[in-house]
Amino acid sequence: MKWEVVIGLEVHAQLSTHSKIFSGASTAFGAEPNTQTAAVDIALPGVLPVMNRVALQKAIRFGLAIGAKINQTSVFARKNYFYPDLPKGYQISQLDLPIVEGGEITITVGEAEKTVRLTRAHLEEDAGKSLHEDFHGMTGIDLNRAGTPLLEIVSEPDMRSAAEAVAYARALHGLVTWLGICDGNMQEGSFRVDANVSVRPQGQEAFGTRREIKNLNSFRFLEQAINYEIQWQIETLEDGGRVQQATVLFDPDSGETRLMRTKEDAHDYRYFPDPDLLPMKISDQEVAAIQAELPELPSQMKARFVEQYAVSSYDAALLTANLEIARFFEAIVAEQVEGKLAANWLNGEFAARLNREEKTLADSPINPVRFALLLRRISDNTLSSKLAKQVFDAMWSSELSADDIIERDGLKQVSDVGAIEKLVEEAIAANPKAVEEFRAGKEKALNALAGQVMKASKGKANPAQVQEILRQKLA
Repeated sequence: MKWEVVIGLEVHAQLSTHSKIFSGASTAFGAEPNTQTAAVDIALPGVLPVMNRVALQKAIRFGLAIGAKINQTSVFARKNYFYPDLPKGYQISQLDLPIVEGGEITITVGEAEKTVRLTRAHLEEDAGKSLHEDFHGMTGIDLNRAGTPLLEIVSEPDMRSAAEAVAYARALHGLVTWLGICDGNMQEGSFRVDANVSVRPQGQEAFGTRREIKNLNSFRFLEQAINYEIQWQIETLEDGGRVQQATVLFDPDSGETRLMRTKEDAHDYRYFPDPDLLPMKISDQEVAAIQAELPELPSQMKARFVEQYAVSSYDAALLTANLEIARFFEAIVAEQVEGKLAANWLNGEFAARLNREEKTLADSPINPVRFALLLRRISDNTLSSKLAKQVFDAMWSSELSADDIIERDGLKQVSDVGAIEKLVEEAIAANPKAVEEFRAGKEKALNALAGQVMKASKGKANPAQVQEILRQKLA
């Protein structure tokens, strides 16, 4: 039987405010347990929450960026459940009339584009954190996170593979950091993903039973967890078993999901409007002011890069995956570097090196100005692509410029026609079989001869000139 995968994601993005959503306590990460709490956060009797208007404005900023409806009357509700690190016994969240409804995000998977619809994005407070490692037989409670402002972003079940889910999560991560509403630090819990996964026979309209994978804090874990869960559900069904609605956790060490709790039905959280918080009223003027302050969005910049720099749609999507990359690219082309060359190197060799060393652009030892000089030396034929990679490697581990390394290591490409002709003639004389094969119509033989010339020149000969002179000599 052929199966279709159905995936929807719920993302909790911590809004980058200095204080919590309903109190003046700090949201800074890393403080000693229970040192960043206010009376509201620890639920002392008689205290009242006060809405953080900046958190509201950041939520509106997100909604406008995805083309969503902004509910200009928005209501907070109490979501009632018991958990040790939830001192009030309820979480202040939104059910009816969330701040953001609808919207969409376009993702790129390989060369294909797809639009993922969003259901809603609503404001809520975070709970505290239970600490198990340092307490033998007991659990410690840290309420520093309690009351931290979150924007919960819920997608429609539009994704059909782990690759699409990761592309969506990356696009969402790039957007919230681009807008400056979330720092996106997954290790610190600023951007957490829950994945709802189900499978159904291909062609069936009804959804299968879903299982929710909680608290995934890296894109790699998200992909691994979904792929494992898909395989587990398919094997269970094909073996005659039944998938039961459940919440599961992903274990990175084993690469498997494990049951956290089953739930036959959705929890009854007994939502009701929070009596301590009046409905929020958002004026047309406030929405218009936030709209006017939006930066150029990734989709807009992507279209501009294609038009202005003649890069492919695929390359433009990679370059606008986050604001840091986009700014790096524009800083390079501002140094008189051709856009397509800059995109090829930034998305290729540069990105591969960062990935291998698990670094971000902020950690890169090569800034845009140094990198631009290297690329100009490719454009003016001082360096071949092969020699450029050698110079790039040397630049990565030193503060020398491309010109300094070319001079030091004698890497300047040979473009002297007379010198290349001599090497070509020697290669033709030494390889009569390859010459005969080329003249018999075997194009690959020319590459073999070119390889001999490049070897003799120690990689310094201009490859385009070598090919051209070989064709002239063998005509």
